[in-house]
Amino acid sequence: MIPFLDGAELKRALSYPLLIAALREAFQQDINVPRRHVHTLSDADASVLLLMPVWQAGQQMGVKLVTVAPANRDRSLPTVQALFILFDTTTGTPLALMDGEELTLRRTAAASALASTYLSRSDSRRLLIIGTGQLAPCMAVAHCAVRPITQVTVWGRSAENIAHTMQRIRAAGLPDEITLVAADDLRQACLEADIISCATTSKVPLVLADAVRPGTHIDLVGGFRADMREADDDLMSQANVFVDTFSGALAEAGDLVQPIAAGLMGRESVQAELADLASGTHAGRLNTIEITVFKSVGTALEDLCAANLAWASHQAQLKRNE
Repeated sequence: MIPFLDGAELKRALSYPLLIAALREAFQQDINVPRRHVHTLSDADASVLLLMPVWQAGQQMGVKLVTVAPANRDRSLPTVQALFILFDTTTGTPLALMDGEELTLRRTAAASALASTYLSRSDSRRLLIIGTGQLAPCMAVAHCAVRPITQVTVWGRSAENIAHTMQRIRAAGLPDEITLVAADDLRQACLEADIISCATTSKVPLVLADAVRPGTHIDLVGGFRADMREADDDLMSQANVFVDTFSGALAEAGDLVQPIAAGLMGRESVQAELADLASGTHAGRLNTIEITVFKSVGTALEDLCAANLAWASHQAQLKRNE
């Protein structure tokens, strides 16, 4: 029987320091990542199926299956559900099924933290989390794993959501010595932050150029469609911009697609992708006053990297139990 690695097992296997280090190596390797397939299941309720294949010659391959069903909000079910299938590339043998949601949450946060090691100031101490969704706790803990953060501030649409998210962040493993603060003024919170991590589905910019201090690093995770925005045009055109992958971000991210289409920034304004940073082709941050932006939309390379780690941990546990 093919084993199923659930969310709890993935959490145990994918500590952020371990996953961040593995991603640093993976972004320097020859891994095949075709563009994801998107199939509309129903025009009436806008439900879709996404297929995300990825493989590495002589090693493992995988496919993430993702369903998006907006009408599930009325059914008290998650709108996004996912499953990852890991195979042996050479034989095609299925190795494991994995919880796709937990895999995605952890690899997304780890990729942002990896980018932060190149793009944020090494003395960054104040982290602002914008958004109170499923990603918020992961983003907070991952960023704190790579920088000497002493305060995490959380902003959301309601005080109730902020309070609940702060509890989830602490439960996700935020060290007790790091202070958690609720923000009721987003502009002031941005002005005080060294790192701003934004994970929302907003269609209106939340992070504005005139509320960002020199030396700030902005991590934009949530806007994965061309009609979504988390940062305004002035910020995107003035900052030094980096992406997870050119192919994904330049095709899908509204924070890039919209200002480029309007002629407010050029394709050349996007300085490098994460592979360039990991390989040393681009140095990343060059001084303490520049404003940097990392825009990600996700890549199946990250899924395979995380799945490989989880599979290795699972096999090691089986050997210990023999």
